[in-house]
Amino acid sequence: MKKSTKVTLWIKLSIPLFFTLFITSFLKAQEYGDYTNDGYNHKSVRPVHESHIDYQKSLWYRISLRETQNRPFFAEKNEITKLIIDAVKLGIVTPYQNDSLRNHMSREQFLSNIHLHESELNLTEEQIFGCWGGFLDKDLENDDNTWGTELDSSSSDEYYANQFYILETKTNQFFDKNRSRMINDIQTISIILPAEMNPATGLETTIATFSYKELVQSLFRNNSSAIYYNQRNNQAHRNLEEAFDLMLTNGRLIKYQNADDDYIMDIYENYNQTLLVAQNYEATMLEYESNLWEN
Repeated sequence: MKKSTKVTLWIKLSIPLFFTLFITSFLKAQEYGDYTNDGYNHKSVRPVHESHIDYQKSLWYRISLRETQNRPFFAEKNEITKLIIDAVKLGIVTPYQNDSLRNHMSREQFLSNIHLHESELNLTEEQIFGCWGGFLDKDLENDDNTWGTELDSSSSDEYYANQFYILETKTNQFFDKNRSRMINDIQTISIILPAEMNPATGLETTIATFSYKELVQSLFRNNSSAIYYNQRNNQAHRNLEEAFDLMLTNGRLIKYQNADDDYIMDIYENYNQTLLVAQNYEATMLEYESNLWEN
């Protein structure tokens, strides 16, 4: 074989290999950075140029919608989970496989995730309502507002929307030096199936993850059904976008950005220690923000 032929063959074999390595390295880089070539994170509702950011950390929060502070997100017929699920069925919003927002989830896969499998079809009403931890039995008796006790769903072989009472959010917390304040920039919202609703494995399962920006622009904004329920004044319900902007949710910190991408529970294992670490981390962040003005 001539030398020129060998060189040509080597080039032909090298080009696909080089292209593959380039794409792999590019995707890997995207895992650790949200900012594009123009310096903006286009997953944000209100993007801030990276040159204006002095500090940033990604934080993950677990939100239980059965907690008293979070109940306005979960009013009967206006559950945030019902709103999102219905929007997926109508093709208004796109479900994703995880919070990287790179891999779309097909509509068929999403419907399969909310579909009751054979083991779940035998759940009794007591088991279903048991997930509320006695809330329906005790609190509603002494409550003068009409929070729902009935389950509703468009299909009898699907989980009810109010069975998905756990959300997980990913938030970029950064200091904007132009505004001289710390910003909480929500990136994603995930719907979680609680462990007690998943007898097949006994584990929590992520149904799907959604771009918060898409939820705001395509579903929450100017939508009279996307409400944060004001039980004290029915003429003063807030839109869900406003409620999230005002940080009206009460979520527990479960992960902060780290090299191993571990949850706090994975690092410390002991549940009580995990709670203390999460609370201490949040307190440290508040102190950091306040000390910025003293340096």
